[in-house]
Amino acid sequence: MRATLPSVEWRLLAGVSAEDVRRLVAIAQRRTYRRGQVVFHYEDAADALHLVVAGHFAVRVTLPTGESVLLAIIGPGDAFGELALVSESGRGATVQAFSDGETLALHRDAFEALRRARPQVDRSLAEILAERLRRVNELLTEAHYVDADVRVRRRLLELGEGFDGTIPLTQEEIAQTAGTSRATVNRVLREEEAAGAVELGRGRTTITDAAALHARATR
Repeated sequence: MRATLPSVEWRLLAGVSAEDVRRLVAIAQRRTYRRGQVVFHYEDAADALHLVVAGHFAVRVTLPTGESVLLAIIGPGDAFGELALVSESGRGATVQAFSDGETLALHRDAFEALRRARPQVDRSLAEILAERLRRVNELLTEAHYVDADVRVRRRLLELGEGFDGTIPLTQEEIAQTAGTSRATVNRVLREEEAAGAVELGRGRTTITDAAALHARATR
């Protein structure tokens, strides 16, 4: 029986034929997660990369101060865990299910075979890793030179795009993405609510005027 191909197109497999993707799906391990479940911890041994089929996954690191920083939220069509498979190091971050979700875990040997057989996978991988490195550099620059209020507004816009306008994060989680305090996030959200740019609900924020929010995020 041929493997059923999920209705998801993964960036990492851009250019790979549908038949090759079916072969990968056939040997990958389907894994399901409940919200809050840890997929792997920082410095864990790396044995597989994960192609996200459904749900969202939070990529977190803990600073020496003990603070948790939310680096990214990975959704369907993306992947996580690939960096450790191309180096000898352990996992570079902790990944936790942000919502109920599903992944296809592709183990190291299968991934290496795919890279050898399909050079376009290496190109896609290089592009994704370069993009993530640029992202880290941008966040580091922002942390030093951009006002916290502006950082919060920028993260709201980015999260709004990823969640179709309604962000299911707590204020503490939004603060982790912006590298600031919950109090700052609360104040900015109240200001934007008063200006009509967002609507606040329990554990979620809905962006209602992205253009106005964008104007205040680019000052």
